[in-house]
Amino acid sequence: MGITRVLSAALLAVGLAAGPAVADDASPSPSASDDSGAPTQAGTSFRTATEVDQGRQATASGSTGDYLYWSFAADAGQRPDVKATVKLPDSHAAQTWQIDVYDGLRRRQSCQYGAQTRTAAPGTASVELACVMRTVRAWSEPWANDPLPGTYYIRLTVVNLTSADLGQPVSAEVRVDSKDIGGSAAVDGSLAKPLVPGIAVSSASDSASDATSDATSGEDGSSSTKSAVLSSIEPDDGWSSGWWTDRWVWTGIGGVVAALAGIGGYALMRGTGRPTRVPPGA
Repeated sequence: MGITRVLSAALLAVGLAAGPAVADDASPSPSASDDSGAPTQAGTSFRTATEVDQGRQATASGSTGDYLYWSFAADAGQRPDVKATVKLPDSHAAQTWQIDVYDGLRRRQSCQYGAQTRTAAPGTASVELACVMRTVRAWSEPWANDPLPGTYYIRLTVVNLTSADLGQPVSAEVRVDSKDIGGSAAVDGSLAKPLVPGIAVSSASDSASDATSDATSGEDGSSSTKSAVLSSIEPDDGWSSGWWTDRWVWTGIGGVVAALAGIGGYALMRGTGRPTRVPPGA
């Protein structure tokens, strides 16, 4: 009975501890997202990139030969999936289109898989591109090229084009979705600030605002100091602190199971506590 009670308690503890983790990982069934108010244009450089939220589809019109830029925010533990569709004119020669992703430091990020470059045969109505990035890490070595929390840039352009097709009208659709990898991608560390362009300048301006308020104030008392923030997008629930993952849950489960196993082993080895043979003369 003692062993049965110990095993039952262990199974109950595992079930109670694993329940919240499973519930957190469960994702709702996919449904059609509301793209009303989504961007309908793209930037022409990193500084003018159009901001787009994850899970929403952005559209833009342009000409073959243009560079189209969008930006989005990605947090630690996410694995962004960038997809783009380019609708081509009715008549055109063979064209090769390419999608690239850069981080907040403008370092080109490699794709785990996906058709990052594709060639559209003459007369093809559209071409689809995809780039599934590596999982965003909460911290990395300075010399590494790992994706880190912050702003990411999408660049869409044609890399092989005949002069006859230059300047023809095209339209593009871009969408970014992410998969939450969870504790399996957790690391022991976090960034002090996400890689968002302009955040350092903004922080410096805020800290120095008190010291320069008298010098920069006008007659009406308003300050003329403006912080340079080049990107305002961030995850819906804010940037993660980088220390909490579901790895803590499974670590706790392992500790509970180990403790209960030790109690069960002690109960087995202790026996009934009474010797089976009575010494003579006792």
